[in-house]
Amino acid sequence: MYTSKITGLGYFVPENIVTNDDLSKMMDTNDEWIQERTGIKERRWIEKGSGETSSSMGVKAAKIAIERSRLSKDDIDFIVFATLSPDMYFPGCGVQIQNLMDMPTIGALDIRNQCSGFVYALSVADQFIKTGMYKNILVIGAEYHSGGLDITTRGRGVSVIFGDGAGAAILSRSKKEGKGILSTHLHSEGKHAKELTVESPSIAHWVPELLKNTEDLSYFPYMNGTFVFKNAVVRFSEVILEGLQANNLSPEDIDLFIPHQANLRISQFVQKKFKLRDDQVFNNIQKYGNTTAASIIIALTEAWENGKVKDGDLVVLAAFGSGFTWGSVVIRW
Repeated sequence: MYTSKITGLGYFVPENIVTNDDLSKMMDTNDEWIQERTGIKERRWIEKGSGETSSSMGVKAAKIAIERSRLSKDDIDFIVFATLSPDMYFPGCGVQIQNLMDMPTIGALDIRNQCSGFVYALSVADQFIKTGMYKNILVIGAEYHSGGLDITTRGRGVSVIFGDGAGAAILSRSKKEGKGILSTHLHSEGKHAKELTVESPSIAHWVPELLKNTEDLSYFPYMNGTFVFKNAVVRFSEVILEGLQANNLSPEDIDLFIPHQANLRISQFVQKKFKLRDDQVFNNIQKYGNTTAASIIIALTEAWENGKVKDGDLVVLAAFGSGFTWGSVVIRW
């Protein structure tokens, strides 16, 4: 059986910076309130009318990742695209990438696991490579949140959190044992699905029905923040330990931990629990907000660009989010 390793990384975020002070002009909020609860100072939102989408941002991130991998687009065998904000209800963004990048008629798969989307996508790609089915897989996480938020005082509890952006990784076949992705671990608990959800549109609640009721909030994100936080800190800890134990490792072996950028307070709680130093944890939610499926790959790329990921390092990725779904990835760089 082969192993899989990350050979290229890239990310893209819109140029438009939206600060907490900017949001205070749109709703009843302020910088102190937002930073105290989330740690976020600013986020990137797509400019209205720019034509930017999850797929177009994914293409920009993918081109950087492919170039850094020293491959060409024609070397890619398969596409895995993670998002909760696709360009269209269907088809998914994966086929959009194949078309926009003028790739051969390779397969494309969409992952709808929201905040844990990139972890799930990386796990799926890892299995395809380890079994020998594919040699190079393009894995993308991208989100266009700003177009679907309730940017009013009514929706401030959710809308201040999210940002737009995309990240991409090239996962390639390797024969080096003990390096690359060591293991991935995935979980779900659907009984809590409605604690973090967008209920509409759905086939059961389609557009004509929504248009009849302009006060219907089911098409805006809903989050039971306290409940999500309490579950997140527990599941983060469990799945990190699961990954470490599966590889006979301990928290002391971690060189860099990159959590899903959901809330800085969650990251800090997990860091304290595992007694990790500041230099062992990478957070960038302060600059980009929660970019859901894009958050881990943007953070991993930025950490790598800043020299925080080195050859031989043990890197642990972990995410928790809507579904509830959660997972971890243990990587020997």
